[in-house]
Amino acid sequence: MKLGPRNDPDGARVPLDLPPVFDAHVHLFPDRVFAAIWRWFDANAWPIRHKLTSPEVLSFLFSRGVTGAVGLLYAHRPGLARGMNAYMAELARREPRLVGLGTVLPGEPDARAIVEEAHGLGLRGIKLHCHVQCFAPDAQELHEIYEACEARDMVLVIHAGREPASEAYKCDPHALCGAQRIARVLAAYPRLRLCVPHLGLDEFEPYLDLVERHDNLWLDTTMSLADYFPLRPPPRVFARPERIMYGTDFPNVPYAWDRELKTIASLGVRPDALEAILGGTARAFFKPRS
Repeated sequence: MKLGPRNDPDGARVPLDLPPVFDAHVHLFPDRVFAAIWRWFDANAWPIRHKLTSPEVLSFLFSRGVTGAVGLLYAHRPGLARGMNAYMAELARREPRLVGLGTVLPGEPDARAIVEEAHGLGLRGIKLHCHVQCFAPDAQELHEIYEACEARDMVLVIHAGREPASEAYKCDPHALCGAQRIARVLAAYPRLRLCVPHLGLDEFEPYLDLVERHDNLWLDTTMSLADYFPLRPPPRVFARPERIMYGTDFPNVPYAWDRELKTIASLGVRPDALEAILGGTARAFFKPRS
């Protein structure tokens, strides 16, 4: 999937008539990793508008009225996770409005120990990415990670939707991913609090059905409500606002930082549901310090 930019202007700040906004999906990487990721996106996905370092990302969002953010990263090969987790933990130590999540590569040596060490660093959970890390969410090597997260009450954010996909990935996301694979995980680990980003793109209906059947599943909106991809969620997307979280993928987006926020605000969602979607649900899920 290779897509172009959108030339919409950046908003100056979060509108004052909106409830507090907590961004549940912000990417934070060391500078050299960010640069490599942007090169990949520019060549294979979409052009990144805001090429900011991690401290600049946080300053950008917080100066515009975002009240809190969840920092996510992922390791694409063995041996990277420990250093990346230490990096995220230091960012979170310096910025109390940031909830930091760690990562691990499924199947790498000491994977369970890496998760437990991330907990010891104060990280609230683990981020996994099926497309980049090339695994199926119900694969055998995931069990020790799920068990460790359950044992430590760590949340898990896992990009397990089939889209947005790219032929440049080293594996086929449509072969690895699917709502029924996540359904097996949810059933096997009922105490694991799991979030699937992008509303499960492109399986919106199956994931919304899973939200109804499983008390341990949440979804975030990331990029799915920005009127960017050709696929759009169904009208019932906000039927369970206590399970849906606003997220952006910032800074790895090809449009204005508040594009999705403006869309959500325009949908006529009832006030209590809007408050949950824009911040309340994420705060309950991630349990930030402030």
